[in-house]
Amino acid sequence: MFDWYRLCAYDGAQKRKFHREVRAALRALAKELRFPEGSHDLRSNQGGVAVSGEITMHHDRVYIQVCQPATGADSGILIRTCEGRRDYEGGRNHLAPLSLLDHPAELADYVRAVMSGDLSLISRMFGPLAHKRLARG
Repeated sequence: MFDWYRLCAYDGAQKRKFHREVRAALRALAKELRFPEGSHDLRSNQGGVAVSGEITMHHDRVYIQVCQPATGADSGILIRTCEGRRDYEGGRNHLAPLSLLDHPAELADYVRAVMSGDLSLISRMFGPLAHKRLARG
């Protein structure tokens, strides 16, 4: 398994690996979500030397962006609803740990909950996600 937490800052080779592996994980997530071919864009922004940059999957209804937060927080997956692929602001931000990239089915469940807009469902899922973040440790 890829180490999502090995820092990319000031390590060009690690940053290239991080971007490659995240793109692969997001492709697996799109498959798990049964997104039709062409229904989403996959973009990569390397950023400067001091950051990981970000990898974005932009679907017609959801925007998912992955990075290594500079703060060190385990909240590297941003998920929010959107209204088309030209909507870069979207709905509320929902965060998930990078470790979910290794579990596309679980991440897909969380994405579906965000897309549903059912805050009670999202809240019920947050407990297990918080536990996973602590267990990484």
